[in-house]
Amino acid sequence: MQLRCSLRSATVVGVRAIPVSVEVVVSNGLPGFSIVGMPDAAVRESQERVRAAIKACGFTMPGDKVVVNLAPSSIRKAGSGFDLPIAAAILAATGQIDAAALGECLLVGELGLDGSVRPVHGTLAFAACARELGCGLIVSAGAHDGSSLFGCKQLCVASLSSLRSMDLRSLDFAPPVAVRMGPDFGEIRGQAAAKRAMQVAAAGGHGILLMGPPGSGKTMLARALPSILPPLSDEERLEAAVVHSVAGGPVDDILSGVRPFRRVHHSATVAGLVGGGTPVRPGEISLAHAGVLFLDELPEFSSRSLQALRQPMEMGRIVVTRADGSVTLPAKFSLVAAANPCPCGYFGDPQKQCTCPAWKIENYQGRIGGPLLDRIDMHVDVWRCDPGEILSGSDEIDPICSAMLLEGVMRAREFSSWRRAALGDGDESDVGALLARCRMASRTKDMLETVSRAQLLSGRGISRALSVARTIADIAESKTVLEEHLMEALSFRLRKGA
Repeated sequence: MQLRCSLRSATVVGVRAIPVSVEVVVSNGLPGFSIVGMPDAAVRESQERVRAAIKACGFTMPGDKVVVNLAPSSIRKAGSGFDLPIAAAILAATGQIDAAALGECLLVGELGLDGSVRPVHGTLAFAACARELGCGLIVSAGAHDGSSLFGCKQLCVASLSSLRSMDLRSLDFAPPVAVRMGPDFGEIRGQAAAKRAMQVAAAGGHGILLMGPPGSGKTMLARALPSILPPLSDEERLEAAVVHSVAGGPVDDILSGVRPFRRVHHSATVAGLVGGGTPVRPGEISLAHAGVLFLDELPEFSSRSLQALRQPMEMGRIVVTRADGSVTLPAKFSLVAAANPCPCGYFGDPQKQCTCPAWKIENYQGRIGGPLLDRIDMHVDVWRCDPGEILSGSDEIDPICSAMLLEGVMRAREFSSWRRAALGDGDESDVGALLARCRMASRTKDMLETVSRAQLLSGRGISRALSVARTIADIAESKTVLEEHLMEALSFRLRKGA
């Protein structure tokens, strides 16, 4: 005699939920309970949780041989989310619950020893998987990282005993509430040039390095950047929310349209930045997807951590390779980095003398590395404001505020969208395509060539300068990159300080 049942579930690989078929066979033989199909330790431990939960809810655990197969067997299954589908498949196979009612749903949930169903990370990823399969989703009633945006039927159970009467309710979603996106640029006194640079960075999604002495306002400028970024599009919102859902972080702000802002401490490991572990989980770079990654005290980061930034900055994704395969994580972010020019912080300061020897300054600045610097679009010096400027009119907001800067950002993005549609401009990043999009006059090209030779700009450096110049022209709603646009872009590329 054999009793069979097969239900749907899923396992998270990277930030995607991969469908898994939970097949249960109850047959005559020595009593036993085994799980096959490359389960990890958490899945194997589900045997005891499932036994206790079934008995606690008044069901009968089969005394025969129970074999659970998680197919396909070529994918490693991880996490405690298989508790609910395994228990439901056993109960359905033995006729204790209605199998037909669960056949068109994907089940994910961890079981308590009392039969309660607990949430697991990645509800949004499972919802996306269920939508692709054209089925519903059954999760814990305590799942708070869900969203109705995926358009699939999402149900919840509070306890395994609810499956006896199929008392399944719709999962409730609290409407996301918009929050204030960091400080306003109007709270920052002076720094007109740095604010203009932040506006250009926000308009074109450019990376920016802020270098200056301590207390010059680098961190405040970085924290204010989200206040001039446009809201997330629907596609970006779902992509970013899925990453945070898988990582177990809050998603309310992202679902309300606020772009992620991740401030990373310089003690972060390579795995903490790019992602890793078993199974692979997203790191800070992926958590900043569609938002801002802020690295304060950039030279203090380890060399390996800084070099790990190079691939995602170029490709917009991270490929984490393991013995059992590669996992791709999203990583389209805007980099904001801050650094002191030397260990004491005052090299090049016109008001306070630097106490560092030349070799120490060279070693400190060399920690960042030329290849990474070459990939950062804009390099901006930030100097301290005059105390009188800070103290005068302290109750009034600075005229260069976030509302004013956001207006330019939105204007640039709207003009860029129009330009791509009306003029056929693509998104290619090679120098030839950028030159075509810039539509520069011969005199402007000659000036760029002269400056590039004098400053020894690499091909990547030239393309970065052209990209920034194109953004500045978009802010000015100009089809053509003019000489003044290019000069401003080069001023952001070529530092005049240390």
